[in-house]
Amino acid sequence: MRTKKFSSKNIGSNVLRIGLSLFFMAYVVWWSYTSFDNISNHLFLSIAALFGAYMAMNIGANDVANNVGPAVGSGAMSMSFAIVIAVIFEASGALIAGGDVVSTIKKDIIDPDMFINTDQFIWAMTAALFAGALWLNLATAIGAPVSTTHSIVGGVMGGGIAAAGFSIVAWGTMGKIAASWIISPLLGGVIAAGFLYFIKKKIVYKKDKIKSAKKIVPILIAVMTLAFSTYLVIKGLKKVWPDIVSFINDTFFVILPVTKKPTFLVALLIGFSIAIVVYFYIKPRILKSSSKMKNNRNSINTMFTIPLVFAAALLSFAHGANDVANAIGPLSAIADAMITNDISSKASIPLWVMVIGAVGIAFGLALYGPKLIKTVGGEITELDQIRAFSIAMAAAITVIIASQLGLPVSTTHIAIGGVFGVGFLREFLSDTKEEEIIRNEKKTLENGKKALKDIKKELNNLELKKEKDMKDYENIIELHKLIKEEQEIIKAEKKALKKVKKIKYVKREAVKKIIAAWIITVPSAAILSASLFFMIKGIMIP
Repeated sequence: MRTKKFSSKNIGSNVLRIGLSLFFMAYVVWWSYTSFDNISNHLFLSIAALFGAYMAMNIGANDVANNVGPAVGSGAMSMSFAIVIAVIFEASGALIAGGDVVSTIKKDIIDPDMFINTDQFIWAMTAALFAGALWLNLATAIGAPVSTTHSIVGGVMGGGIAAAGFSIVAWGTMGKIAASWIISPLLGGVIAAGFLYFIKKKIVYKKDKIKSAKKIVPILIAVMTLAFSTYLVIKGLKKVWPDIVSFINDTFFVILPVTKKPTFLVALLIGFSIAIVVYFYIKPRILKSSSKMKNNRNSINTMFTIPLVFAAALLSFAHGANDVANAIGPLSAIADAMITNDISSKASIPLWVMVIGAVGIAFGLALYGPKLIKTVGGEITELDQIRAFSIAMAAAITVIIASQLGLPVSTTHIAIGGVFGVGFLREFLSDTKEEEIIRNEKKTLENGKKALKDIKKELNNLELKKEKDMKDYENIIELHKLIKEEQEIIKAEKKALKKVKKIKYVKREAVKKIIAAWIITVPSAAILSASLFFMIKGIMIP
């Protein structure tokens, strides 16, 4: 009876999700069809808008998990709170800082001049959009976090090849993208493992953890602020940067050069300034809160909870600003080509296209995101706040390094590489320092039990005393309090020991599944796109 009830509830939830998804996509079709009846063949534009909405939903369902998954898996955020945060900041990033212009040929992987006519270009972009969305949907269904950028790259490549042959592809660019399959997870893994090892060595492995944390945690939070501020300025403020500079010039009567986007040095200086302010703001608060904390790893973990919430929000904002182009880039290209009857290398993004991308990502995340959030947050390796913090740091720093080196890395691969990195580091340390921690925890537990035994013995002697004065009664009350406190400490130590002794390995099956999905993403999306192009061509040509 219980299983039946659960199944009915599950079916009801699935029906509701599908119903809401279909309602959103149907509304997009209706709105685009009725709003552009002045364009010839506006029915095809509404179909392209449908595919754009479908793609955006799949980005929300798959890619956004990388931003909030570690925070949820570590216990820093609940699933519901994470979804609310991600929806708000993903949509805000897309609408506020998503960019005015987007490249119509994602990553310049094909030559637009090789298309015979505008119709052929429109069909290829439509096939690319639909193929990328279909592949993302399949990957989400099997629980594999894949790169949405690589999905659309594969779609564009496949559609281009089907339309004009293999010579249309810029194979040098494709080589760089293929190299990013290795570069992205390695960079993310190494940086995440490096931060985790630093925290372990400087805080977790110290005898007085709280004393060490008082010094190190404010610095780590400042470094996080520096990384995310720089990342956000570079990736998230491109659209509004000229307005920001103009506002500063008008307000403070200075003459700063108005550039299209912030340089790395400017972004770094802004990040450094914000980091200094945060350091001096957070340090006294950590000193105050740590005075009441117990000297164990659980207490150290709590210090990273609030930074993780901010990290998830900032990553979501920057992701919405940057990766929404994966959903709306081809759609903008299709709309521009249909309106101008010409093929442009760059196209302006109409507000309605941006809204489809932003709302679609939010819908996909809210309705289908939890599955991948659980995968990233706990099905690859066990995460706590310290490990999740290391992954978030890796995501921000790796993107900054890669963008300055011109490497076409994937944020998905970086985040998952970070998860792999902290997991494999735990395996490496499991037979060395972790054993020392277990010995120390056992020793602390034994000392606690001995202290509790001594207190109970002293209490028993006092209670058996026939003639008691006022001081004896005061001591009895105090001893009862000490017993209660010592019992709580022992309980916490038992829990900590059990957690440390628990086997902590990266799940090999999850690793194999994810890497396999990464490898076949581009070719799979390309094959799907080519097939869809020929289908569309067959339908459109009488």
